[in-house]
Amino acid sequence: MNEFLYAFAIYAMIGTVIAVLAMRGVRTQEEYYIAGRRVSGVVSALTYAATTYSAFMMVGLVGLTYASGVGALGFELFYLVGTLFLLSYYAPKVWDLARERGYITPGDLMAERYGREVAIFMSVIVSIALVPYISVQLIGVSLILEKTSAMGFEAGIAVSAILIALWAFLGGLRGVAWTDAVQGAFMLLTAIAAVLWVYTFGFSDVNFFTELPKLGDLLVVPNKIWTPARFVALVVPWFFFALTNPQVFQRLYIPKDRASLRRMVILFGFFGLIYTILVTFLGLELRVLTEIGKFPAVSDRDAVTPTLLNLIPTWLAIAVSISIFAAAITTANSIVLTLSSMLTRDLFGSERIEIGRALLLILTVAISIFALHRPNYIVELAVLSSTMLLCQLPLILGVFHFKGGGRTAGVTTLAAGFTTAILLSYTATSPLGIPASIWTLLVSFATFFIISRLETRG
Repeated sequence: MNEFLYAFAIYAMIGTVIAVLAMRGVRTQEEYYIAGRRVSGVVSALTYAATTYSAFMMVGLVGLTYASGVGALGFELFYLVGTLFLLSYYAPKVWDLARERGYITPGDLMAERYGREVAIFMSVIVSIALVPYISVQLIGVSLILEKTSAMGFEAGIAVSAILIALWAFLGGLRGVAWTDAVQGAFMLLTAIAAVLWVYTFGFSDVNFFTELPKLGDLLVVPNKIWTPARFVALVVPWFFFALTNPQVFQRLYIPKDRASLRRMVILFGFFGLIYTILVTFLGLELRVLTEIGKFPAVSDRDAVTPTLLNLIPTWLAIAVSISIFAAAITTANSIVLTLSSMLTRDLFGSERIEIGRALLLILTVAISIFALHRPNYIVELAVLSSTMLLCQLPLILGVFHFKGGGRTAGVTTLAAGFTTAILLSYTATSPLGIPASIWTLLVSFATFFIISRLETRG
C-alpha cells in the first residue's frame, strides 16, 4: 500500500467517524434530509459549494480547459453568473415557502402546486437523469486512484460507492454538511497550492505568459472546438443548474434564517469565482507546458489531472487527490440523499427514514454499474444530466410566475421535455442545428403553456 492509499484510508476513517457522530438525534426526515433547517450561513455556503464543485472541476474542467482552451472558462463562468442571478431572486422565495409549509423535498413544492402525481413522476425522472452526474463522481475518484496507486478502476468504483452509501446512510445531511465545511475550504487551498507549484516551482524556467500565445486558437472563442452551437449546448443546462438540480435546490431549505441564506449566496459567489479561475488556469498552464515539451501530451482529457499528480511532490499530490475525493464523494452523498428523500416521500409517500436508507443503497448500486462502463467524458456526462433536468424548469418557474397549469400540464411537460432530451442526446442529433438543450427547453415550455391553456378552457 503506497502513500495515496494510506491517505485515502485515513480520509475514509475520519469521514466515517463524522457520519457516526452525526447520527445522534436524527429521528425525523427533517433532521435526516435537511439538517433540521438549522445550518449557519458559512456552513450552508461551503456545503453548497462542495455539492456543486465536484470531480467535475479538478478532473473534468482541468481536462476540458487543457483540450479546448479559454472557452471552458467562459462556459463555467456562465454557470456561476446564472447561479448567482437565480439564487439572488429565487432563493428567498423558496426558503420562505419551505419554512412556512414544511417542505422537505423539491417534490413537496411541486405536489402542492400541481398535484402529487407530478411529484411522483418528477421523482422518477430526476432519479434517472442524475445517474450520469453521480457516476461522474465515482469515475473521477477511480481515475485518480488508478493513476496514483495500485488500485484498479473497478476497485476504485467499488470503494467510492461504499463510502458514498455509508456516509449518507449514517449521518444524513448533517454529516454531509459537517464534512463539507472542512472539505470546501480544503478544495480551495489545494487548488491554490497546485496552481502555484506548477507556475512557480515545478517549471520555474518557463515564463507562462510569454509562452501563452503558442496556444493559438485555444485562446479565442469561437474556435474549431468551441463553436457557437457547442457553447450554447453546454452553457444552457448549466445556467439553470441552481433551479433544476434537486440536490442544490434542496440546499435552499437548510439555512437557519434569512441572514444565513444571504450569507450563503454571497460566500458561494466568492468561492465559485476563485475556484473557477484557479481550475481553468491550471488547465491552461498544463497545455502550455505540453506545447513546449515540459508536460506529457494527454489524449484522454480526463487523465490530465491524474497525470499531473504523478509529476508533483508526493505531499501535494496526496493533498490534491484527497481534495478530489472529498469533492466527488460529498457531491454524490448529497445527490443520493436528495434522491432518497424524493423517492421516499414523493414516490412512496412514506415518512420512514429506514425506507430512505434502503433506497439510498439501491441507488448507489445502480450508479456504480453505470460508472463501470464510463460511457463518456466527465463534462459531457454532467451536462447530459442537466439537459435531462431542464424539463422541470417551466414547472418551477410556474410556481412563482404562471397562474395556469395543473396536474395534466405538469405530467405532460415533464414527459415531453425528458423524452426530447433522451432522444436527441442518445442519437447525438441537433435538428435544424439547434442543440438538444435548447430543444428540450422549447418543447418543455411549449407543452406547458399549451396544455395549461387547454386545462383552463376545459
